[in-house]
Amino acid sequence: MFLRGRGGAGHAAAPAFGAYLDYGARGVARIAELSAWLGGSDLRVGHTYLPGDQWQNIEGPVGFLDVWADWRREKDDRMLVLNVPMLERNEEGVSDSEVRRLLRQGADGEFDHHFTALAERLVALKVPDTVIVLGWEMNGITYTHRCGPDPAAWKKYWNRIVTAMRAVPGQKFRFDFTPTRGKDAVPWTECYPGDDTVDIIGMDSYDQPTGLSFDEQVSEPYGLQAHVDFAASHGKPVSYPEWGLFRNGDNTEYMRRMIAWMDEHRPVYNTLTDYCPHGVWQCDQNPRSSEVYRSLLSGRTDEPVTEPAAPAPVTDPTTPPATEPPTTDPTGEPPVNCTPMDLGDWVENWLGGKLCIRLGWWSRDA
Repeated sequence: MFLRGRGGAGHAAAPAFGAYLDYGARGVARIAELSAWLGGSDLRVGHTYLPGDQWQNIEGPVGFLDVWADWRREKDDRMLVLNVPMLERNEEGVSDSEVRRLLRQGADGEFDHHFTALAERLVALKVPDTVIVLGWEMNGITYTHRCGPDPAAWKKYWNRIVTAMRAVPGQKFRFDFTPTRGKDAVPWTECYPGDDTVDIIGMDSYDQPTGLSFDEQVSEPYGLQAHVDFAASHGKPVSYPEWGLFRNGDNTEYMRRMIAWMDEHRPVYNTLTDYCPHGVWQCDQNPRSSEVYRSLLSGRTDEPVTEPAAPAPVTDPTTPPATEPPTTDPTGEPPVNCTPMDLGDWVENWLGGKLCIRLGWWSRDA
């Protein structure tokens, strides 16, 4: 059964959902466009990422979060989800020995002030209830804020960050511990910092590796079932900050069953990663999955009715594996009436272009 459309009393609200559509102002504008494509579905979640190149950007660059804060404040039931790196040089291939040293510095409190500054900025921008996806995918090898080189130091450092941010007056943050699905470089349970500093247990779950069925994604060690079981055992809700297609092409079964899985397990929120090869709206590589996503999520609002979802009349094609995605959504030319910000070559490469802030939007933030 799927929750669709607007209904009367007695039905639980549909899980909050949205999509990652772009890191900045264009991402905010596209929320309304995606909603229209989905027949007016209520996209209550806005999702963006802080650059991890240098500490001043992890503190929240001036002008970067403003548009997200403005969007969040427009409606009380909206949710801002912000991925926050734990260390600078976060995608620069830092060695395990250097990661270990940095984690231990963080565990000793040397970086607390950066996170205090971020918390103060979010409170000042009147988005004190932001969901903080801190140190995401820590069980892998991609990021400098990975856990594997020293799990004990990583957990202590996480706890220091959360303590520092919660100490800021007026905050109401929720902290989301989000590994990637599966064991990866280290079992993600070895990185769990404890119930006192975790509010939500998330999972980034793409359709990978090649040939892995959805049933196997559920049952694999540290997979989807292990995730919901672990969260339940700790009395925590779940989330899916990143999900989408990947190594198995235009896979309608994954799309249909992942949506059904989330409907069943009622996450706090989920956000599809909507650029190629993962996405279905801004990416034309996945037309059949796009139709499934649209048919199942069209018309969803905060007052759903329970009704059967008509299966999409499509068949999974044989599609070669997708290529490795960019680290962020590809961007085109800056929109008109906006001011590009010079954030340096590395962060502009990470973002896929210059950050462009529309004139007149400077009072907004997240």
